[in-house]
Amino acid sequence: MIPVAARSTASAGAPFVATTIERRDLGPKDVLIDIAYAGICHSDIHTARGEWGHTLFPLTPGHEIAGVVSAVGSEVTKLAVGDRAGVGCMVDSCRECEPCLAGEEQYCVKGNIGTYNAIGKDGRPTEGGYSEKIVVDEDFALKIPEGISLDVAAPLLCAGITLYSPLHRWGAGPGKKVAIVGLGGLGHMGVKIAKAMGAEVSVLSQSLKKQEDGLRLGADAYYATGDEGTFETLAGTFDLIVSTVSATVDMGAYLGLLKLDGALVNVGAPEEPLAVPAFALIGGRRSLAGSMIGGIRETQEMLDFCAEHGIGAEVEVISADRIDEAYDRVVASDVRYRFVIDASTIAG
Repeated sequence: MIPVAARSTASAGAPFVATTIERRDLGPKDVLIDIAYAGICHSDIHTARGEWGHTLFPLTPGHEIAGVVSAVGSEVTKLAVGDRAGVGCMVDSCRECEPCLAGEEQYCVKGNIGTYNAIGKDGRPTEGGYSEKIVVDEDFALKIPEGISLDVAAPLLCAGITLYSPLHRWGAGPGKKVAIVGLGGLGHMGVKIAKAMGAEVSVLSQSLKKQEDGLRLGADAYYATGDEGTFETLAGTFDLIVSTVSATVDMGAYLGLLKLDGALVNVGAPEEPLAVPAFALIGGRRSLAGSMIGGIRETQEMLDFCAEHGIGAEVEVISADRIDEAYDRVVASDVRYRFVIDASTIAG
């Protein structure tokens, strides 16, 4: 086993402390990545605070990982020592079911194996990116192209692919009007990516307080959903709406913003069930859908696309001793737009 410095939490809501975890020795298909940066995703917070059910404590979160390959197994062909590499939300899957064979490992019938808070095929709990190194099968490692610095690349491994996947699948591009609901860690990536795809992009947010940011990031228009006239003014406007918010919203009102055959795709996950009025769907042959991350193939496609278009996340880099503070600030929506941990500070 390989001892690795990490930051872990011992129980729901407990502070993060410096500790040592163990990574497996390299197998023939494994790569060892020296982590440079690890993004903080809201999923990390929900898991670390026990808000999404069972958590395997002690927990080392982090599934937005960017670094450099420092060793490879004897059969590795995808990456070489010195390559820039990343790890996203999963580190394995069954590799046998229909989704896996189609390159959609995120929808593995048996359940993909998460980068943290999961049990790997070796029977040990997986440990995430709040650490100095990670060992991963080459099939679940990504190449980070030149042209994206590692700090702004890290959040692409979750936030970036979470928005790229639905935008790609539902055809965001020239001639399409796309709305992104919420301008946060996910939403700001949606604005950048949809604009680079060639779509006309609008932001729908509760207020106009982030309007200047939204327009700077590439939005063509910015609307406050708290204004009474917004939904009436924009009725029947959009081909695609991607909602990044985890709050319960008036689904009928948002569906009413879609054109004929438009789609509303949820990537946020509200705790309460969403009430969907049937006539808001059938009246315009509209679709309501959901999407999560992408498979490994699509994630690599996203990274290459972002490098080609000069896209990275908007980040605030922090030292590891500020993780608890960062969690509180994320919950308070006090970050623009993603915290990223400098892994050189993990050991303290």
